[in-house]
Amino acid sequence: MEDKRKLLYDCAKELFGVKGFKDTNISEITQKAGVAVGTFYKYYPSKEKLFMDIFLDENVRLKKRFLQSLDLTRSPLEIMRQMMALNAEGMNANPILREWYNKSVFEKIEKLYREENGIQVVDFLYDTFLELVNKWQAQGKMRKDIDSKMIMMVFAAIINIDTHKDEIGIEYFPQLLAIIAELVMEGLMNCSE
Repeated sequence: MEDKRKLLYDCAKELFGVKGFKDTNISEITQKAGVAVGTFYKYYPSKEKLFMDIFLDENVRLKKRFLQSLDLTRSPLEIMRQMMALNAEGMNANPILREWYNKSVFEKIEKLYREENGIQVVDFLYDTFLELVNKWQAQGKMRKDIDSKMIMMVFAAIINIDTHKDEIGIEYFPQLLAIIAELVMEGLMNCSE
């Protein structure tokens, strides 16, 4: 059973990568996988759910890759800039992740992303950065008057802004996100308070 699920996943990932979410349909996925359309529904309730599974997996891979390439000896602001650049570069290079900024696709998957707790799939970043924030606070590189867990919630809020890009204006992303993150980091690094 898992073989068919993986086969559907792999075929859909290939088709989504080439044709995009909107131009890929379930019958194409099942045809490529060599299974009946009814078989698709045994494993996935919708094309959106399958796409979301693939999207979340791709997003985790991207975040793990850029986490490994970060130079954690740099200043907090430089690390944040490096993270934003690596994330934007990775999103742009991956056709599946790039769909996040396709308004017609985002409208269809945003609700599912929230229901699937999409942000929680990258929770592995939390522990790494909580440790880093504590280190920066101990070194006087980041404000100590704000609890490190609250700082992590500020970072989570910045990330969640991305799920409201349609209300704000998708044409401003990801530049707006980078500006907000930089302003927040500069405020957090203001240790004179």
